Amino acid sequence: MRSVLILLLALFLSGCYTQTRQPQSLVQKPEPVQAPLEIRLALEQQYVSWAGTPYRLGGTDRSGIDCSGFVREVFSNVYALDLPRSTDEQVHLGAEVSRQALQPSDLVFFRTGATQRHVGIYLGEGKFLHASTSRGVIISRLDNPYWKRNYWTARRLADEPQTLASL
Repeated sequence: MRSVLILLLALFLSGCYTQTRQPQSLVQKPEPVQAPLEIRLALEQQYVSWAGTPYRLGGTDRSGIDCSGFVREVFSNVYALDLPRSTDEQVHLGAEVSRQALQPSDLVFFRTGATQRHVGIYLGEGKFLHASTSRGVIISRLDNPYWKRNYWTARRLADEPQTLASL
């Protein structure tokens, strides 16, 4: 059932957001997205592209990726921005934002252990996109008891998500 939902989402989004593949030598940075709806669709397209990719500490590609590497890849693909590689560095970016004021593309951070941290990208409607240590790249809910208990902070990289393109 889950694979059918992912396939349907992929088919729906492919009509809204397409990207032609070019030989590696001709690949250019994507045009940054602007409008709020475009932002959400672009983030959801990233999910479709990465869904099921396994978690691998230090990983940076589709054979395995960790949470901060995933956030870095998504922001590179969607906004043409190069973020720092580690969660410890990403948590100092932008401005702190309250949980009640979250907008799509805000970074959400969790304390998952004594020294362990986790990061994801807020999608809206209480959902966030991330590379889970147990399930790989997935969408989770902030009100899930585990994530609710371990929520730490959120950061906004710009006053409005559409202004990320101008950074």
